[in-house]
Amino acid sequence: MLGLGIWTIVVRETYSATVGFVAYGLLVALIWVRLDAIDVALTEAAIGGGLGGVLLLGAAAQLRDSEPAVTDAAGKAVRVCAAILSALTAATLAGAVLVLPDPAPTLAPAAVSNAWATSLANPVTNVLMAFRAMDTMLEKVVLLLAIIGVWSLAPDSAWGGHPGPRHQADPHGVLVFLARLLPPIGIVVGIYVLWTGANHPGGAFQGGAILAAMWLLAIMAGLADTPPVSSRRLRLILVAGPGLFLVVGIAGLLFGSAFLSYPPAQAKPLILAIEVAMILTIAATLGLLLAGAPERRTGQ
Repeated sequence: MLGLGIWTIVVRETYSATVGFVAYGLLVALIWVRLDAIDVALTEAAIGGGLGGVLLLGAAAQLRDSEPAVTDAAGKAVRVCAAILSALTAATLAGAVLVLPDPAPTLAPAAVSNAWATSLANPVTNVLMAFRAMDTMLEKVVLLLAIIGVWSLAPDSAWGGHPGPRHQADPHGVLVFLARLLPPIGIVVGIYVLWTGANHPGGAFQGGAILAAMWLLAIMAGLADTPPVSSRRLRLILVAGPGLFLVVGIAGLLFGSAFLSYPPAQAKPLILAIEVAMILTIAATLGLLLAGAPERRTGQ
């Protein structure tokens, strides 16, 4: 993994570096599996080897014509400064790890002793949705801000229209065949990953990534089109996850002991409701991030 990481940095071609980054993300996911952190491995595979890789491949394809000019513009001084900053960052991180006390301070005992309050058997979901619920909610807000940033790149003439180009594929080709075969299976798997996240590895993000992949497969095969960004239904889906999260949080502040505090009797139903709303938001956001900015007017 270290060798692949170094190769990804020093290789000159953007496309080769992107391929190395995708492979690096998949290796990291395998390492998380080896450490019995299945939830983290699923997320790393979806982001490092999936979404991030596809976004970088698209960027590399668009920068292919201008790559020689960019490479020539980076002189020796720039490369030396970048290498020094990278080395200093690595040394700082290593030093921070080495000065940690042994054993390191942890909140795990406190989290385990209060796990009964949510009735969730999966400790990762328990922590994400209860003990650090604020962070989890803000992560979904970041996704919403990201899609707004992508949409802001649209020209005025295409604003409110469909993101990305309209894809066409051979109706008798392999892509269309897979786009008809896999989505029903993928949707079931995505819903299962969401539902099992309460007691086993899984959750809304992993399930949403699977649903987004099935949606994008249908779009690339020409069986579906991206919805216009002016669609009210689409915008409701995009704000459903963070919106419901915020409503539950305010309810806890008004009727409970603190912001995002769950009554023990209703904790699990409330968390599952938030997860259902979030999987819709995550699937739509990830799919639209890959589709890009609006390029076509409504009806085109």
